[in-house]
Amino acid sequence: MTITITLNSDSINSLDLSPATTVIEQLLQEGAIATYEQQLRFDINYALEPNDPRELSEVPELRLWFIRLDTRYPWLPFLLDWKAGELARYAAMLVPHQFSSKEGIQYNPEALEIFLMHKIFMLSDWLKQQNIPGKSRLQSMAQMLGYELDDALFEIF
Repeated sequence: MTITITLNSDSINSLDLSPATTVIEQLLQEGAIATYEQQLRFDINYALEPNDPRELSEVPELRLWFIRLDTRYPWLPFLLDWKAGELARYAAMLVPHQFSSKEGIQYNPEALEIFLMHKIFMLSDWLKQQNIPGKSRLQSMAQMLGYELDDALFEIF
């Protein structure tokens, strides 16, 4: 079951998280957050000028909205539909990057590594609190962003 959060220019420009909080808080109230793993998508309706060559993840207002959302729900990558590209798009909103016409999105390597390890540590703790096995999930998330996490890392924390 795919869950969609629709964003428009007004909510983005006013940093209004209510389109997301309404949906996410409802999922939390149901008490079975694990059943929504990788089910969440964003439908972003943000008007750009016709000659504006930027991708949405290059729009500062949109990035700021996602930064605010990430501070409220730092475990949100657990819900994102990775197969539909939502994890990559979410990372692009939070991690400095450039676009290449040949290679697509090119993240700043150090920034992506910091983002990934922050999410790994935070999600590991959150998954334990939710009684959800996390190691394979976290390794899969890292793979989606081009990293391999060694099993030994999970023995440290």
